[in-house]
Amino acid sequence: MPRQPLVKHIYTADPSAHVFGDRVYIYPSHDLELDVPENDNGDQYQMADYHVLSQVSPEGPAVDHGEALNVRDVPWASRQMWAPDAAHVNGNYYLYFPARDKEGIFRIGIAISRKPQGPFKAEPQPIRGSFSIDPCVFAADDGRHYLLFGGIWGGQLQCWASGEFIAGAQTPPAEQPALCPKIAPLTSDMLQFAAPPRDCVIVDSQGAPLKSGDTSRRYFEAPWMHKFKGTYYLSYSTGDTHLLVYATAPSPTGPFTFRGTILTPVVGWTTHHSIVEFEGRWYLYYHDSTLSGGISHRRCVKVQELFYEPDGSIRPMAP
Repeated sequence: MPRQPLVKHIYTADPSAHVFGDRVYIYPSHDLELDVPENDNGDQYQMADYHVLSQVSPEGPAVDHGEALNVRDVPWASRQMWAPDAAHVNGNYYLYFPARDKEGIFRIGIAISRKPQGPFKAEPQPIRGSFSIDPCVFAADDGRHYLLFGGIWGGQLQCWASGEFIAGAQTPPAEQPALCPKIAPLTSDMLQFAAPPRDCVIVDSQGAPLKSGDTSRRYFEAPWMHKFKGTYYLSYSTGDTHLLVYATAPSPTGPFTFRGTILTPVVGWTTHHSIVEFEGRWYLYYHDSTLSGGISHRRCVKVQELFYEPDGSIRPMAP
């Protein structure tokens, strides 16, 4: 039986799921019903606000808690509120989100609430030294929180390869190492990088970094990290080959060894996900474009159970 969207009254995508208290809270982006031309730069994704969803369990219905943050209330941002994530630390809920600044460059901002569903109040400036898109915040065993982020093409990660923003920069040639997601520890107040971002390197079974032309395995966007039985799992989207894949490491900073595919292509162009444990079972939250009949920038969030094999590999799934 086909999986049904969690909600149908709005378009949702890029779900970051977390268990806070006794509920699952999902932090998606909010696609708008716009008729705009599509391009590889992602100009069709003109999201302007965030809604928070929640469920009593992943098997049950989802509640939309309404608008949690709007771009008009973010002092530094101009447009395109793309995929967010959230964390709960010291009684506060922190919403991490990318948006273009007044110069059109993607930065990562933070908004804070005392409630998991918001509303959230944005900090006046983005994280110092932040860039690109798709933040994922993760609590590691060393007691620190880390922020992973980055996306190529419209996400501008390739524009920062030199350490400075170069508009129009291209991804590396096919035989060169692929661009990697970035990772940085956060300060104890969760508001800044505690150290400069570094590459979260993904390698093959022989330890060689994946090549830029290896498009069925190399990193494109949408990093997510979780831990299972002592191993850190970095999962991500391959973008133009439309796969969700994963790599593993004994440390949250890697290097990560490529392991395989989690989810085959969905209806629509993008694929973006999160993985969460609830009452001893694991779930994959993802999106497709079935609610809109395949329009790539009108998506819907779904969920299905995820399974591990005895060797720690993730059982591949079809959406």
